Amino acid sequence: MNMITTALYSFSNGAFIMIGVFALVCIAIVGAIFLLMGTDKSKKTNGDNSKET
Repeated sequence: MNMITTALYSFSNGAFIMIGVFALVCIAIVGAIFLLMGTDKSKKTNGDNSKET
């Protein structure tokens, strides 16, 4: 019986480009999360939620 070995992936079909695009997308997502964390505006400091009697 002949054993045929095939690779699960081939680097000749642009795999390096796809790895680079994936890395850029991951960096962009992490950057967007940090940007959204830095621009958090809470309304508690404005005094709108407190009611005086």
